[in-house]
Amino acid sequence: MYGFVSMRLSGFSLLAALAFPVMGTAAEITVFAAASTRDVLAEAAEIYSESSGDEIRIAPAGSSVLARQIAQGAPADVFVSANPEWMDWLEERDAVDPETRAALFGNRLVLIAHGAGAAGSAELAPGVDIASRLGPEDRLAVALTDAVPAGIYARAALESLGEWEALAPRLAEADNVRAALALVALGEAPLGIVYATDAAAEMRVRVAGTFPEDSHPPIRYVGAVTTAAAEPEAAAAFLRWLGGPQAPDIIARHGFAPLPE
Repeated sequence: MYGFVSMRLSGFSLLAALAFPVMGTAAEITVFAAASTRDVLAEAAEIYSESSGDEIRIAPAGSSVLARQIAQGAPADVFVSANPEWMDWLEERDAVDPETRAALFGNRLVLIAHGAGAAGSAELAPGVDIASRLGPEDRLAVALTDAVPAGIYARAALESLGEWEALAPRLAEADNVRAALALVALGEAPLGIVYATDAAAEMRVRVAGTFPEDSHPPIRYVGAVTTAAAEPEAAAAFLRWLGGPQAPDIIARHGFAPLPE
């Protein structure tokens, strides 16, 4: 149901076992993760599994969908959200352990266009007319603007630039940011708004411009262990590793931004 991406070491050596004596037998950790983190967490999970022997399963989807599933008792050990508000929502319901909550990394918001080509690096300024770039029947692909973090950021950016009123009736809203990316990649929408990391992962789209960082709330990914985690200590260990000195190279390789000191 949850679309697991499983990263597991088929067998680990005696040396690796001795290196993690406290953990005992290998733990199985399920990470409910924002769709935009699918690739970076898949790589991180594989590397972590090789050193720890634990099995890390990544279940990617929209942060809002995953948060609601966790609140309803879905079997997640760790939640990684694309914005703090859904983590706040779960904290209010005692569904995550606030002591384990950690900020992980950041991102940028970009306008993408269908087709390969040179990326446009210019920031989109107030007065930019995105609507004029759409044909009469065309729509702008975005994640759900009332629930999904990428969509919420997109709406804030369009409002800041004075484009929301013109574009609101012309949106193609998708369940998560990767679904919005797919609409543009497949040519079903000529333009879309996604994270910079999503654009970098898809060869069939190009960046047409970058939204100013002050046009929307800061994009911050946060993680926490759920209160229903089957093995909370193992889950917390993975989350600490993800926010520690071992992971920045992986994070940077996928285009995510480090958080300010």
